[in-house]
Amino acid sequence: MSLIRQVWLLLALTLVLAFSAAFGIALTSAHQALQTQVALKNADTAQFLALAVSRQSGDATAVELVLGSQFETGHYERLAWLGSDGAVRVQRQAPAQPAVAPGWFVALLGIDPAPGVAPVSLAGQPAGRLEVRSQVAFAHDQLWHDALATAGWLLAAAVALGALAVVGVRRIRLPLEATVQQAAAITERRFITIAEPSVPELREVTRAMNTMVGRLKSMFDEQASQVEQLRRQANCDALTGLSNRAHFMGRLKVALNSEDGSSGGAIVLVRLVDLQGLNRRLGHAATDRLLQQAAAAIVESARRAGSMEVGRLNGSDFALVLPDAGGSLREPAVDVAARLRNLLRSHDAGANAVVGAVRWWHGAPMSSLLAAADQALARAEGRGAYAVELDDTGDGLVLGEDAWREKLQSAVTHQRAQLVEFPLVDMHGAVLHRECPLRLQLDEQGPLVPASQWLPMARRTQLTARIDLVAARLALSAIAGDGMARSVNVSPGSLQDSSFLPNLRGLLEGYPREAPGLSLELAEDGALRHMDLVREMVNQVHRSGAHVGLEHAGERLTEAVALLESGLDFVKLDASFVEGIAADTARRDHVAGVVRMLHGIGLKVYAEGVTRPEDAEALAGCGLDGLTGPVVPPG
Repeated sequence: MSLIRQVWLLLALTLVLAFSAAFGIALTSAHQALQTQVALKNADTAQFLALAVSRQSGDATAVELVLGSQFETGHYERLAWLGSDGAVRVQRQAPAQPAVAPGWFVALLGIDPAPGVAPVSLAGQPAGRLEVRSQVAFAHDQLWHDALATAGWLLAAAVALGALAVVGVRRIRLPLEATVQQAAAITERRFITIAEPSVPELREVTRAMNTMVGRLKSMFDEQASQVEQLRRQANCDALTGLSNRAHFMGRLKVALNSEDGSSGGAIVLVRLVDLQGLNRRLGHAATDRLLQQAAAAIVESARRAGSMEVGRLNGSDFALVLPDAGGSLREPAVDVAARLRNLLRSHDAGANAVVGAVRWWHGAPMSSLLAAADQALARAEGRGAYAVELDDTGDGLVLGEDAWREKLQSAVTHQRAQLVEFPLVDMHGAVLHRECPLRLQLDEQGPLVPASQWLPMARRTQLTARIDLVAARLALSAIAGDGMARSVNVSPGSLQDSSFLPNLRGLLEGYPREAPGLSLELAEDGALRHMDLVREMVNQVHRSGAHVGLEHAGERLTEAVALLESGLDFVKLDASFVEGIAADTARRDHVAGVVRMLHGIGLKVYAEGVTRPEDAEALAGCGLDGLTGPVVPPG
């Protein structure tokens, strides 16, 4: 029983006992008073009539007139003159009058007063006694009326006290409920503070809880700050803050091979020409400032073009990876060159820049693409300052938006879809769940196509919600078949479709036994930009027992508050963060710090895209809960 219910029960019992005692005392007092009044009336009447009878000198007719006259003036049941031998000499009697009070009340609290008795004397000699017995129906009615009045007043008092009790209990309940909600929020990894109540005891509890929440938030903020520092040391160029060469190459490799990434894009290389001469002319400190400003200009251009990654490859070379660059390569390349021209000419230091760009597509060999980009950059450098050279020979898909929409809708409508499965195992090799990227058959009798080829157009045509529901349905059906847990990807864009969450909830409700085996994964970048929608999804999905996790994570994991309040179940570190970790101490320290931080808020941490056994061993030393990738044998 809850504390509030116990308080209410205690108050109710106290009121019942108090009002029962008050009612009993009041009713008993009224009963005794009425019975005493009737008894006194009998005694007084008996004395009066005995004196009147004594004056009649024993004349029976006169005595009968006196008794009759008295009998008619009051409520009497019996008036009798009994002789010395006990025989009735004169008597007036009437049947007991019915009472308005209910029979059970009369039986329970009946009034039975003592009859009035007074001696009668004639000529100074005893002549018997006079007995008087009054009707008691009126006393019963009066007692019944008094009981009703008392009960009414006590009930009114109980209502008033109950209202006061409601106010008092509310003063206790609201702070307690707030404290309970605060404790529940902590279990959900949400740290909130509440207002201190006016009740001293509860104020102390609330103050202690708020202090604990503040310290926990500070601890996670401090840990997140340490992890961010480790991330910068491991993955960022110390001078410009851009990705260093190793991290940039890892991100590019993931972009080229990801099942659910872009189908193609562009690589843009930028070179600041004659950096050594610039260093001699300006000095080391001024050159560093110029490099930082150049990096900022490149980042600004990258944001305009929607770049997924910007890195510094060496002292003078920078690179951008542009996803879904379906149009001309010239526009983003020329934009970078123009920004650097404005910057470098303003310093009048004799420096210049050149730009080379090449188109890439999913599955293309990274070495070939980088070689083509280097050649384009060399050609630009041969042409002169701020030259731009392009290699637009990639085989990107050229279907129009309407054609893509038709193909995707047809594939979804006719259920031409299939999940492929890759095991995610714990650090001892046991399968935790199967990762299930979706592939669509865009043409009848055609091949199954990975998401990297159709997902960009699915986002553009706003069909991701329908496609994600197909993936979830296939996964639930597979779970129903073999009982093995599975995970599928959900596009953050699907959350913005108002019909997605209701349809997903209905789908999960249709598979109540299988739903706890389903995990839904959201890409980090999109999820953290729509945390309100993610939280709503988590609330809906958790009701059925399913799980929600973050995939391709690493860049923004230091946003601790967002993670604390999201309610996620697990995080999967992007392949670019774990590749080569065995040989890179800084990267290993960063991953270990991320794992400690995420374990501290109750999240499981997995690694994706692990390719080498030595990296898997290093990840085990970092405390990860599981991994997936080519290093895990299919099964």
